[in-house]
Amino acid sequence: MPVNPPLNIALLGLGTVGTGVAQILTDSAALLEHRAGRHLKLRKVLTKNPAKSRDITLLPGVLASNLQEILQDPSIDAVVEVAGGTTWAFDAIVAALEAGKDVVTANKAILATRGAELFSIARKYQRCVAFEASVAGGIPIIGAIQRGLAGNTIVAIQGILNGTCNYILTRMTDDLLDYPTALRGAQDLGFAESDPTLDVNGTDAAHKLAVLAHLAMDATLDVEAISRRGIDTLAPLDIHFASELGYSIRLLAEIWSDPAGITSHVSPVLLKKNTPLAQVRGAFNAVRVIGDSVGETLFYGAGAGRKPTASAVVSDLVELAVSRNGLLAATNRLWTQNPSAPCLPPEKLRSRYYLRLHVVDRPGVMAEVSGVLASHEISIASVIQHETPTDAANSQVHMVIMTHLASAGRFLNAINALNQLTCVLAQAVHYPVGE
Repeated sequence: MPVNPPLNIALLGLGTVGTGVAQILTDSAALLEHRAGRHLKLRKVLTKNPAKSRDITLLPGVLASNLQEILQDPSIDAVVEVAGGTTWAFDAIVAALEAGKDVVTANKAILATRGAELFSIARKYQRCVAFEASVAGGIPIIGAIQRGLAGNTIVAIQGILNGTCNYILTRMTDDLLDYPTALRGAQDLGFAESDPTLDVNGTDAAHKLAVLAHLAMDATLDVEAISRRGIDTLAPLDIHFASELGYSIRLLAEIWSDPAGITSHVSPVLLKKNTPLAQVRGAFNAVRVIGDSVGETLFYGAGAGRKPTASAVVSDLVELAVSRNGLLAATNRLWTQNPSAPCLPPEKLRSRYYLRLHVVDRPGVMAEVSGVLASHEISIASVIQHETPTDAANSQVHMVIMTHLASAGRFLNAINALNQLTCVLAQAVHYPVGE
């Protein structure tokens, strides 16, 4: 019986994920060979700091001195990019494709912002680009959308796509921490970077949402145009009021498709406590996908970390070894110039809303507020306003309003008008309410 040649692999980056990939390829070599029908051989590793001590031992000669050593090696079949960043990494991926290497990457930022350029180059050289690890870590959401749900028109996706934010929100909710304290705890555990900006301001989730939108709805979203709010300005007071109303707050990346077009956003969202997404805790991710035939599906698991993300990278390598033609067909189909449904402005989104106003506690304030909302066709579902001492002079109070379904455009116009009222003492705080 003939023995299939090995799939020879070069690894760019030996950080958290890269070390995990190397470990799986080494520790699970026999299992992977059984599943792939050929040996997955780690031939070369390129790292910017080869002298750094790591908890993995590479075979002699595996460390490469530069990228050209990999590109000029005709035996290398696949290049795995887990170096991160968008400049050197993009150039390295392009160079690998031009050199006739297939590519596996975890780089959601490149896919979200330069996907069309990257896949055009891959098609030119008839190479594959696989990217299961780019969204939701170890959750196989890319394969699920491309293959498992291929018989569906996807009408909506809701995802908790950033484990850092979910960990921080869990600590703020369960342990009554403020944001800075919860962030420091996430950094101490390695869940948050020393500069967490791209995580906590929603950019990371927006990158991942753009990738999912393209796969699920053939939409090419401009990441900068995705309405985006992070958790870095979320106050414990709003977590408290949300809980009093029976809700938890989660950072959601959401996209909806209807005959008019596609709407999307990234934002903290109030979710009923008994719903599945509201119960996702700690650094875990979850993705809710709604198809026209299958209905609701939910994918849950570790969204980051060495082994979960490395697991997704290795799954792409196995698929490359077993069915390169399938990955090549996907590469030829994705990020083309085919027309997609129009991407509607954020103002077209429709939602229920949570609204908190810091107001003067005097007669007539409720009438002023409700009058402004009514003039913008915003209907009130419920109001919370706790009592203040009856003898307090110049007393102030927080008024919390839950609305019925309203268009984002009208609601934001109402917020602007409310902020002009003399009885409103601070900028209104508002978040959408999920189903």
